[in-house]
Amino acid sequence: MREIVLDTETTGFDPESGDRIVEIGAVELMGHVATGRTYHQYINPERSMPEEAFQVHGLGDDFLRDKPKFAEVGQAFLDFIGDAKLVIHNAAFDIKFLNAELGWINLPKIPWEQAIDTLDIARKRFPGSPASLDALCRRFGIDNTSRTLHGALLDSEILAEVYLELIGGRQPDFGLSNIPQKSAGDTSVDWTPRPRPTPLPSRITEEEAAAHADFVAKLGDDAVWLKT
Repeated sequence: MREIVLDTETTGFDPESGDRIVEIGAVELMGHVATGRTYHQYINPERSMPEEAFQVHGLGDDFLRDKPKFAEVGQAFLDFIGDAKLVIHNAAFDIKFLNAELGWINLPKIPWEQAIDTLDIARKRFPGSPASLDALCRRFGIDNTSRTLHGALLDSEILAEVYLELIGGRQPDFGLSNIPQKSAGDTSVDWTPRPRPTPLPSRITEEEAAAHADFVAKLGDDAVWLKT
């Protein structure tokens, strides 16, 4: 299954008021695993960059002036995403802008049902808790220290990690779908689970660890926890 984790940066909040996309970043997943294939494009918004947007994105008029206009890259963007599901944090915002840009140059718009909204997933999984990308990085122990400014490709890479945790890790079906079916009596082993690239941080507090150690000490030398 092919999925595209996607993020856009814009000059503001409303394309109908003249705001435009200035950057698109996307990461390809196959079977919930990053392939290393990405899409990244800075875009000339054909208007000045508001000061507040510059403070957020760090993209100014001088930097964007020689970048291609959306009309020059729109078809290449559609070719990259194809019909893959689009994993987006607050999908309504990005789809609104993308469809506005596509509509202005008479290219096919993206169906709303093509998007998977990680903000919606997070709010359902953790009701009442902060669901921003930074908050989810803290929850899952994902390093986002390089995210000092909003950048579309970096945010897509971080969102890909967040998305995989939201759906249960790199193997949301526990990897069972990838285990080859064997006939009766076949004892050969040709599949092993892949280790997680970055171990999840321990959620055991120091107090809990100390209480467990005290409990085990009272069980004597034959306690199973002492046999390694």
